[in-house]
Amino acid sequence: MLRDTIKAAQISAMKAGEKQRLATVRLILAKIKDRDIELRTSQAPADDDALVIDVLQKMVKQRRESITLFEQGGRPEKAAEEQAELEVIETFLPTQLSEEETKAIIESIKAETGAAGMKDMGKVIAELKARHGTQLDMGKASGWVKAALA
Repeated sequence: MLRDTIKAAQISAMKAGEKQRLATVRLILAKIKDRDIELRTSQAPADDDALVIDVLQKMVKQRRESITLFEQGGRPEKAAEEQAELEVIETFLPTQLSEEETKAIIESIKAETGAAGMKDMGKVIAELKARHGTQLDMGKASGWVKAALA
């Protein structure tokens, strides 16, 4: 399980004295724990790896936004810190599909569902997320779906 991999990474970072990696891994584990607590209150059952991947994807998105804002604000040292965290977080995510692979998948889903226009965008995105949600940046993918249906 992915959760066990992250816990093992915490131990190896401690033993190796990698302070930046250890801090980031601890941050990941804290976010996962927060999500566990949220789900406990809502009683929503979830696949553990899918839950962990969802948390990691949200963390990646936050880091990318922060990097952009820090660079625009003239804070390169903070942007570098966020970039270092981003690189550690991405090591735990499954391999992401390339733009070409994603567009090919979108075209096949479009053909399968008979999607003809923008009114079918939700159908295509739902199917795309169900099949490949853990391997995609859905923010980028939705733009590609929109372009394919336009």
